[in-house]
Order: sequence, then structure tokens, then C-alpha cells
Amino acid sequence: MINFETLQQSCAKLDGILLVDKPKGITSHDVVEELRKITGIQQIGHAGTLDPFATGLLVVGLGKATRLLEYLQGERKVYHVKMQLGLITDTFDITGTVMETHEVNVEPEAVKSVILSFVGKYKQVPPAYSAKKYQGRKLYELAREGKIISLPPREVEIYSVTDLKIELPFAEFVVEVSSGTYIRSLCMDIGYALGCGATAVELRRLRVGKFRVEDSIPLSELRETRNVFPHLIRMEMVLDFPKVHVKDKQKISNGIQPKVEDLEKFDEFEKGDLVQIFHDNRLIAIAIAERSSSFIKTLIRQGRNERVLKLRKVFVERS
Repeated sequence: MINFETLQQSCAKLDGILLVDKPKGITSHDVVEELRKITGIQQIGHAGTLDPFATGLLVVGLGKATRLLEYLQGERKVYHVKMQLGLITDTFDITGTVMETHEVNVEPEAVKSVILSFVGKYKQVPPAYSAKKYQGRKLYELAREGKIISLPPREVEIYSVTDLKIELPFAEFVVEVSSGTYIRSLCMDIGYALGCGATAVELRRLRVGKFRVEDSIPLSELRETRNVFPHLIRMEMVLDFPKVHVKDKQKISNGIQPKVEDLEKFDEFEKGDLVQIFHDNRLIAIAIAERSSSFIKTLIRQGRNERVLKLRKVFVERS
């Protein structure tokens, strides 16, 4: 059993992704703060905020892996949501102040039809109470001061709606959405389309990209064991970008841009793609391809030693 002092010392060198099952009633930042206390690491971040009333998958990066989080921000997300028709709150969820109530004079089939009609792309307005920033401040901070900011709508996409269950005045379903989609706003928009309003009463994130809540660890268990080691995902397993293996990591660590002669083997990719640079099966950098893999093969046949990658992030110490 690792004691707390040893755990802190070991974690100081730890880099990886942790899948946390966030409980209801705390913010995503609260989760990060708890993990900092548990591990002794200050360099911790997450790949997408969950509202305090929401539960489910929070993708957390520790150490150098925080630098991978930006590549997970744009991943598709899957949620299970339950909404109540006939109720409108200022936050678009059950934690807010009730602004309006209406009778629900719609048939279940009409509710189903309207919900399914949102599959596809549509313009969505972010809720005034959200972590989205305006002039450097979070919208919910401004809203609490009475400053309600209406941001312009942005295009989001609803990829699918499944497991639809309707027991009026409630409706629940599983929805897969593009990055930046607010499920609270989706519920509100569905309510407006039905003419009675709606608010989210339960929300659980089931998936972020390839990561699933089934593979996450409850925060309560981490509080009890104070041990993140068995649950960490190595940096090498996080991204799905094409891989380029180099012969020597020294040039990379010194920020020297890779040329043809530096490559050992590589996957297929196009010019402009992001690629992962590996050495000895360890992720050492992220780069942008300046040549396609097929063109690099041509350069190799012709014996031309041109620069082929542009380093974007380097994870190994300068030598």
C-alpha cells in the first residue's frame, strides 16, 4: 500500500489521463482541486466542463498530459438527459430560479417527433449561466451580478437521439452531440418548439470521444484510496493521430525540426495533419505534417533530405 507521502513524491513525475466519474453537486474545478490534494500535483486540468448538477465522465489530465487536453476538446460527446416539460428556469436546468410554468398539452408522439427533429445541425444560443467566457469572464459570474449577456448563436450538430422514453411531463433520451453543444439549451429549444417550455432535470455524460464513463473511477473511490496509479492512461494511449517513429529523440528535445533522415517508420497521413512523434514507443512530441506520407516516400526514394514535420509540442526534456 502506497502511503500519502510516497504517493505525492511519485505523482510529481506522473503524466497521464484520468477518467473520473463526477458526482452531482460539485464543479469540474472542484474535482481538479481534490485531485491536486490527493496527488500533490498542481499541473492538472480537464477536457470539458460538466455543470454542478450533472454527473458522469470528466476527462482529466495530469502533468505533461494536460498538454494533450486541447486535442480532446473537439471530440463528440454523449449524454443521457432527462427534461421536464412545462417548466422554464433562468439556468435552463432544475437548479435555477423558476421563471415560468405552463400546462403540457401535447401528446407523447408529438414530443417524440419534435425531439427527433433536432437531429442534424442547428443554431444554438449558449445559456447565460454557463462557463463560456465573455471578455475574459465566465457568463455565470456576470449573470450572478445581474449582467445577462446574450451571445450570438453558434452552429452545433446533434448526431443521434436514442433510447427515447416519454412519461409526461418528463422525457429522457441519449444524445450524441458535437463539441460546444449545451444540453440545457437543447432542452430549452425543444420546449420552445413544443410551446410549453422545458428544463433539464438530470444530465449524465456517458462518453467523450473514445473514452467511456464505464471505464471511469468514481471520485468517492479516489477520495478513499488516494491512489490514482491503477487508473491512469498513458499519454501514448490518448490520441489517435498518425504516428511517426524517429531514430533519435535528442534532436526533438532540442527543438530541431525533423527531416527525412530522422524518420524510422510512419503511418499514412496528409499534409497539414497533426501527427504523434514516438521514440522507443514513447510519445515525445506532437507535430504538423509539412509533407504527406506518400510524398515523404518519394523523397526517400530520391534521396532528398528535406524537412517534413513542424514541431508543435515537445514532451521530452531538453538535452
